[in-house]
Amino acid sequence: MLIYSLLLTLGLILSSPWWLLRMATTERYREGLRERLGGVPARLREAVRGKRVVWVHAVSVGEVLAASRLVGELEAAFGDDFRVVVSTTTRTGQALARERFGSDRVFYMPLDFACTVLAYLRALHPAALVLMESELWPRMLHECGRTGVPVVVVNARVSDRSFARTMTVRSIWQYVLRKPSLWLAQSEEDARRLIALGAWGETVKVGGNLKYDVRAPKQSAVAVRIRETIAGRPLIVAGSTVGSTDASGEDEEAQLAGLWSFVSETLPDAVLLIAPRHPERFAGAQARLQPFGVISATQLLDGDLQLGQRTVILLDTIGDLASVYSLASIAFVGGSLVAAGGHNPLEPAQFGVPVVMGPSFENFRDVVGRMRASDGICIVQDAEELKLVLVGMLKDREAAQAVGERGRRVFEEQQGATARAVEAIVAMVKNEHA
Repeated sequence: MLIYSLLLTLGLILSSPWWLLRMATTERYREGLRERLGGVPARLREAVRGKRVVWVHAVSVGEVLAASRLVGELEAAFGDDFRVVVSTTTRTGQALARERFGSDRVFYMPLDFACTVLAYLRALHPAALVLMESELWPRMLHECGRTGVPVVVVNARVSDRSFARTMTVRSIWQYVLRKPSLWLAQSEEDARRLIALGAWGETVKVGGNLKYDVRAPKQSAVAVRIRETIAGRPLIVAGSTVGSTDASGEDEEAQLAGLWSFVSETLPDAVLLIAPRHPERFAGAQARLQPFGVISATQLLDGDLQLGQRTVILLDTIGDLASVYSLASIAFVGGSLVAAGGHNPLEPAQFGVPVVMGPSFENFRDVVGRMRASDGICIVQDAEELKLVLVGMLKDREAAQAVGERGRRVFEEQQGATARAVEAIVAMVKNEHA
């Protein structure tokens, strides 16, 4: 741990000019800085006063969504003597977590130094630390082991890229993977990979994917306003779009803009809604879509605007995509036309919306595999094929709806991971403190 801490400190020192510049010019880099440096907020201390604590860490928006039901069911299972608190790493995850769980028990994950980590462990005295998916910090795991805090990793997964990269340093990384008391892997393949990378076999179980259990909240004000605005016109929702992963490629917003002329000329009533994955992409996406008379969701909320025949809606809000998917005639799930690994096709599938993805879906290989086996998703190879599929689905609505229904059945048949995770966490805490 000494070498790790020295390397982390050195990296922070060398990168400090960049971080200082970012903090001076960009508010999101300043937000939560005190908490990241070990300053436990008074609101959190008050929220856990007299309670035993279960600490759930969810990195960003996707993990917060996956944890939403888990947090509620953990509280119900543990009862009034416990309080579940939630940390995040990103600003967008923090905003959504505060909206979902209340600001009093939501905070930023501390930097992975002994002093910052111990400040929170001493303040919270957690009965367990629950990590979502693959967020592993060596110092945090070390200090939890040293202070007797059991760690469980839920919804654990190992992507193709992570597996290949981590295997090259297995002899080092295995010491980190052996720290958690329990791994609940999304699939048999994820469990196999975790053991191959060095996790103790007896600690690795298959728990299933929590994202099958996530139900979208009631329609938000944004979704209601969009539904009123489109007035029954067919809606294509392109969710979680991202930038190009290499200098030679186009970002997904550009590719969608390129195909939209063809789709809108073929089907003039169709409406396209684009939801960039990251807020810092909103302004760039709006500029790129300007030729189509783009209207943002915030503009729709502020005024009584009308859609033209080729107008594109930009979803520039956080936490509304899941409920907006419910309005879609077709959903394109982003991060898949570029080599980014794809995003979660279950968000639209739960509504029976037909889902289309590009060829990059390795982050959700198991989910996509199940949907493909049931003919409940359409995979395209590029933007050229995507435009033809979109037109075909909009013209043959009956066939498209059949794809959507098959996808929805996959979603419903795979539920139950949250209940298994809650049972395992409760049993672990009770055994630790028996």
